[in-house]
Amino acid sequence: MTRHRNDPLGYNDLKLGDEWESPARTVTETDVVTFAGLSGDFNALHVDHDWASKGPFGKPVAHGLLGLALVSGLASHAPRVDTQAFLAILEWKFLLPIAFGDTVRVISRVESVEPQARGRRALVVWRRRLLNQDDQVVQEGLTRTLVRARALATEAEPSQD
Repeated sequence: MTRHRNDPLGYNDLKLGDEWESPARTVTETDVVTFAGLSGDFNALHVDHDWASKGPFGKPVAHGLLGLALVSGLASHAPRVDTQAFLAILEWKFLLPIAFGDTVRVISRVESVEPQARGRRALVVWRRRLLNQDDQVVQEGLTRTLVRARALATEAEPSQD
């Protein structure tokens, strides 16, 4: 089996310290209202402009868990990995608010790779940092995923002899 340019990476393609930057995405008021409806969290800090203007940030801000959800989605693009499961949040910090109009991106770094199940998959620990347009880290932490191995060409292709 030949690996094509668009194929997702397997755990055996990952090296400790490898780092990727995701595409950026601007957080909108619509995102926040949609997340409030989905989660049921209509805290005035997120959805009431008048109340939020007198609150700690002087304006409404996104839910912290919306930021975490954005990390999950943006990180799935850089790198594209053959992830079988998201297993754990090992550590997570919410450092700065995300305001409407902030543009965020994720930096993902491989912290550890532990092969499992006779090498067919591995536990991968990632350090993820969510940065805003000013390069400030707004959230960061460690997550664990289960990643499938990429079959080596020599194992998957019959000999041409």
